[in-house]
Amino acid sequence: MKREDLTEKLLDIKREKGWSWKHICEKIGGYSEVLIVGAIMGQMKLTKPQAANAGELFGLSKAETAMLNEVPMRGTGTPMPPTDPLIYRFYEMVMVNGPAWKALIEEEFGDGIMSAIDFDMTIDRQPDPKGDRVKIGMTGKFLPFKYYGATGNAQTYGYKEE
Repeated sequence: MKREDLTEKLLDIKREKGWSWKHICEKIGGYSEVLIVGAIMGQMKLTKPQAANAGELFGLSKAETAMLNEVPMRGTGTPMPPTDPLIYRFYEMVMVNGPAWKALIEEEFGDGIMSAIDFDMTIDRQPDPKGDRVKIGMTGKFLPFKYYGATGNAQTYGYKEE
């Protein structure tokens, strides 16, 4: 079985049982909903205890349960640029706002990146009389670039210079 096949099986079971993502996330436990749903969709991995919880919940075989604990090939399945309107809007936000985000992060932190590995994300509903809003919060560890070959007083890492 390929990971994509397991994803389809899990989504089929979710539909058949009428489960919400919230229900699935509560039963698997231990991570944010974004990460657990990402794991069900084949983009993240679950710990062995969480994979066991998912295996029990979905009635999976031992091999299928083990697959949920394997490191996935992340980013597969989404064409570039994305064609799904919701995913495309995120892509559009990065294309339009990315240069400003980069400039602001570098001014505050220095030469580096925001980690997508040491990372947290939340998604919340924000009530609004004009129509509810999607509120997304992201935090990622700042990872300064390493200036390899630095000697003497040369800065080794891209932290903000004072």
